[in-house]
Amino acid sequence: MSALSSTPTTFEHDYQRHLQHLKLKGLRPKTIDAYARAIRRIGERFDHQIDQLTEAQLTDHLTALLDSHSWSAVKLDLYGLKFYYAHVLRKPWIAPGLIKPPRGQHLPDIVTVEQAQHLFAATRIVSYRVFFFTLYSLGLRLGEGLRLQVGDIDGARLRVHVRNAKGNRDRLVPLPQVTYRVLQRFWCVHRNPVLLFPNRHAGLRGATTATTPLDRGGVQDALRQVIASCGIKKRSPRTACATATPPTSSRPASI
Repeated sequence: MSALSSTPTTFEHDYQRHLQHLKLKGLRPKTIDAYARAIRRIGERFDHQIDQLTEAQLTDHLTALLDSHSWSAVKLDLYGLKFYYAHVLRKPWIAPGLIKPPRGQHLPDIVTVEQAQHLFAATRIVSYRVFFFTLYSLGLRLGEGLRLQVGDIDGARLRVHVRNAKGNRDRLVPLPQVTYRVLQRFWCVHRNPVLLFPNRHAGLRGATTATTPLDRGGVQDALRQVIASCGIKKRSPRTACATATPPTSSRPASI
């Protein structure tokens, strides 16, 4: 191993190149974070000397990682390091077929229509209540819902343009009339010209000019609290039912 490759300064330089390549390849922000974290983690383990790792060293690292992390985390670390070797070091991968995560098929937890109605009714904050109903009635993922903009709602054709969905692909989903009416009423509350679900940082007055959507962590915390209050025993409650009763909407003092 060369002296040049073993210095923290060289590692930092290569790490920054890693970040550049991740962005240039058009990877999603969550993937970029995971692949960047993989390099930081393995760099700390091997004192920043990772350009000439052996298969034995990599095996030890991933085995130790598996003791404290999920198979998903181990897989992401492996893919992150492979990306680093291919695009930063320009070297062949040292350990093809090293790990094979166990395959498992798990049916998603689905809440019933009655449970969904209970969940909506128990959500006191209007923006969260409408957001949950929109996710459930359209069958969207959390990030897809947060990225929705006013222009994505096609009321004439009753469809929603979901942008940057899984695999960086756009898709169109049907828009139930009841969801469209709920979103219309909710937009009349905040009147943000771009965002369908503006953040709550400055209350109703600030929502009109907000430039960022609802906070992901805040949404997740609110959902966990509502689930707990409803006594729903689900790991990740999700439903695509559009028949659940929509959340009532009167013009509130805040969102």
